[in-house]
Amino acid sequence: MTERKPPGVSFESFVDKQIREAAERGEFSRLPGFGRPLADDTAPYDELWWVKQKMHREGASVLPPSLALRKAAEDAAEAARTAASESQLRRVLGEINTRIAEALARPPAGPPLNLTLFDVEAAAEEWRAAHPGR
Repeated sequence: MTERKPPGVSFESFVDKQIREAAERGEFSRLPGFGRPLADDTAPYDELWWVKQKMHREGASVLPPSLALRKAAEDAAEAARTAASESQLRRVLGEINTRIAEALARPPAGPPLNLTLFDVEAAAEEWRAAHPGR
């Protein structure tokens, strides 16, 4: 596609010719996504669609670090409530307490953290009361 359009040839026929020749050479068969259906086109247009796809592929988070830690603390509290054993509860809460302590020492960017360390002994006591005989 580096050659120039010759004078006197309509632009449309010049482009059509180049597309046809490229298809004959098989240049379109090596494109990513060849042979797969197109994405759903009924969704409303989003100007940042490519940014969102890139972040999804890269596994990037859109939450500021302080909010991501709050979400991790909520997830850890739920995992501790549903833990299969007391040692699992202690491990989950110990890991999140380490992260919270580091964040309290050096506050991350974003909104205020508003977190305190989990009381592992109180959580273990509640777990033992909810699971007698274990």
